[in-house]
Amino acid sequence: MLDKYYREIENLLPNSVLVGDAVSDKYAVDWSAEDAHQPTIVVRPKRVEDVSALLAYCSANRLSVVTQGGLTGLSGGATPQQDEVALSLELLSGITDIDQQSMTLSALAGTPLAELQQAAQDAGFYLPLDLGARGSCTIGGNVATNAGGNQVLYYGMTRALVLGLTAVTADGTVVRSMNKMLKNNAGYDIKQLFIGSEGTLGVVTEVVLRLYPQAVSKKSALCAFSHFDDVVEFLQAMQRRLPKVTAFELMWSNYTERVYAMNPSYRDPFNKKHPLYVLIEAEGGDLERDSQLFDEVLADYLEQGGLVDAVIAQSHADAEKFWQLRDGVMSILANIKHRANFDVGVPVSVMSEFVQRVEQVLSETINDLKLCTFGHMADGNLHILAWTDSGGEADKAKAVAFIYQKVYEIVGDMDGTVTAEHGVGAMKRKYLHLCRSEEEIALMRLLKQAMDPKGILNPNRVL
Repeated sequence: MLDKYYREIENLLPNSVLVGDAVSDKYAVDWSAEDAHQPTIVVRPKRVEDVSALLAYCSANRLSVVTQGGLTGLSGGATPQQDEVALSLELLSGITDIDQQSMTLSALAGTPLAELQQAAQDAGFYLPLDLGARGSCTIGGNVATNAGGNQVLYYGMTRALVLGLTAVTADGTVVRSMNKMLKNNAGYDIKQLFIGSEGTLGVVTEVVLRLYPQAVSKKSALCAFSHFDDVVEFLQAMQRRLPKVTAFELMWSNYTERVYAMNPSYRDPFNKKHPLYVLIEAEGGDLERDSQLFDEVLADYLEQGGLVDAVIAQSHADAEKFWQLRDGVMSILANIKHRANFDVGVPVSVMSEFVQRVEQVLSETINDLKLCTFGHMADGNLHILAWTDSGGEADKAKAVAFIYQKVYEIVGDMDGTVTAEHGVGAMKRKYLHLCRSEEEIALMRLLKQAMDPKGILNPNRVL
């Protein structure tokens, strides 16, 4: 169907269109690796005006468009579907402004997150948005999915870091809202329509991000626990006594053991296995005082007995080893073909019960069940990988479908959310009703109809 439009799009945007053999496999699917589909046409604009021209053309011709960034999503949101033009923002890249006095950084949507982090550091500031895919994900995708990551506990989601943006709506209208101020109450906050809407209401093309001063001190520790309640008490105690707890990553032993097994070079710093592990980081403004306080607080909690054991990083290299363990999920994803991958959210008060219930329900039906459970925990976000090594390819795929259905049903029963940070995309669309009311979904549809009346932007995602 799209073949007849190729020449017109090429004339509209010369040297920006890929077709045929020039379209590599990387454009066919995101990191979910599910339902891959090779797009017929890939358009790679280098300017905001090019994005505007393409969407105006697609709107006039009722051509569906799927927007792609770094393709690191896990919900199928950027995976092309039949007869969709793939709009890749990979060449719409670069830092456009660093305002030292306003403490802001502006960048085009296709800029990798790691590049922004480095630019902020080089300028003497800190960009707290951070996630495992930092080297591949792009800021446009981070904004479109309202990405979470490792620093949400203190700095908030991506939404809290975006001061302004530019977006292109379905008909090609360029909406510029490049605000640099922390406070701007003039009318509706238009940028919020695009943050977290997964490209269904418009295409984010440029972003203004809030920066922070670099921390003078950063302390990291890997801690071992026997009981979930002790973990919660430990978190609250650390937040009371330390000036700034920025990361609190919880890992069940079924996750850490799998990571160590798949990465023989990783060394377990403890002499024995424990049920639960926490990677905690705290920042401050006084190197000597903060270091002493961090050590004292951990020592006090060890004496109380809730904390079973702890290893404190003595160097940046030690801290990186702790984060290698937390980021080890990438090796699991790369080695397990048929697996259910969750980024659910549940209230912390029912998190332990939720994990136990998931294991119980799945174990009753799935032979040779494998689970890996970990997450940011303090913000209610859990990641679960589940699969079976039993049976053939068809049996494993069937088991994965069953796992998705059952776990999301439990999430709904426990007033949770089917996605805490990765987005709904195409894969979680049918489960949206489990965590959003009929009235909420109706309002979402009303916004979609108003902003994209022809339904060309990322159709069949979210709604």
